[in-house]
Amino acid sequence: MNLFVDAYWESLNHYGEELCGDKVEIVRGEDYTMAVLADGLGSGVKANILSTMTSKIISTMFSEGGKLGDVVETMASTLPVCSERGVAYSTFTIVKVKNDGWVYIAEFDNPLCVYFKDNKVCDIPRETLEMDGKTIYVSRFQAGEGDMLVTFSDGVVHAGVGRLLDLGWQYDNIVGYVKENITPDISPLMLTRKLLSAVNTLYMEQPGDDSTACCLRLKPSRPATVMVGPPMNADLDETVVHKLMYSKGVKVVCGGTTSQIVSKVTGREVQVSIDYENPAIPPTAKIAGVDLVTEGVLTIGKALELIKNLTDSKDEASLDTFTLNKKDGATLLARVLLEESTEVHFLVGRALNPAHQNPGMPVSLGLKLNLIKELAAELEKTGKRVDVEYF
Repeated sequence: MNLFVDAYWESLNHYGEELCGDKVEIVRGEDYTMAVLADGLGSGVKANILSTMTSKIISTMFSEGGKLGDVVETMASTLPVCSERGVAYSTFTIVKVKNDGWVYIAEFDNPLCVYFKDNKVCDIPRETLEMDGKTIYVSRFQAGEGDMLVTFSDGVVHAGVGRLLDLGWQYDNIVGYVKENITPDISPLMLTRKLLSAVNTLYMEQPGDDSTACCLRLKPSRPATVMVGPPMNADLDETVVHKLMYSKGVKVVCGGTTSQIVSKVTGREVQVSIDYENPAIPPTAKIAGVDLVTEGVLTIGKALELIKNLTDSKDEASLDTFTLNKKDGATLLARVLLEESTEVHFLVGRALNPAHQNPGMPVSLGLKLNLIKELAAELEKTGKRVDVEYF
């Protein structure tokens, strides 16, 4: 079983603070994904430094070959304790998921991680370790395809305290909220944003504490290969098309000229759809053996806009608005890149399209390469592996 761990996190800063006192580091190794959530005491610069140091030290030690048990013991024994409050200056949660589904969790003074299987809450077996007077919870268990792990800082638990809720949101209510909103196809990005939008609402958009959520979902590995634009050298047409057609996972072709090249090399006809789902977006087409065929830069630009709108949404109403259920080319492309694939490989041709150099056309159409770079950067923000190959 080879699984991909889709991971996403986001934070709300304490109201009036430019820096967040929570920090998440996500490390991807050859056969594992690890998320480290650290929560520095207080807020602002001091808390930011403490949480950043904690998450960096843990992730760096692990990346350089340190055993996870050694990392936990080192952090638990070296973190100072506030003399006034009697609590550690920084707490942490470490979630390591191997590609075979084996999970290791270490938790120190953060709200306990929640594990969902078949969209139902499952108990996590926890072993209690005492290290220098500090209590560490360590868990080891086997997870499977579709399972979700949700972890968050105590700012989420305290949401609404002194405002809408006397005692804050509280842990059990948070678990209940996630349970109500989790679905078989919801992405970590969407679930994280829904959770934090609820937190922001409870704080009346003035968070009284740094609030962070991090979600990890185990998915079957499903790469997507996207061919965009013709190569500079026509002699490479066959090479690039073969890279596309023999790739694993989802195959996508973007661009009219590009689709003609694929048709010529494969000997398969391009069938253009006559249905205009959205008049502002060119229609899609079909080529046997290719999962999605769209127009080029206009469609890519609209798909990028959709992805940005989705990842930048700050409230639940906006999240429900920017769904990916429409059938136009841009929405279909955005759905493939954001939800249906676990990693994306772009095959980008650098030949100039004369139509894009027309002074009467928008300048952005002549910036295909920058558009792809921006799209790749947005996808990487969601935790996907993205690489771009030029021809």
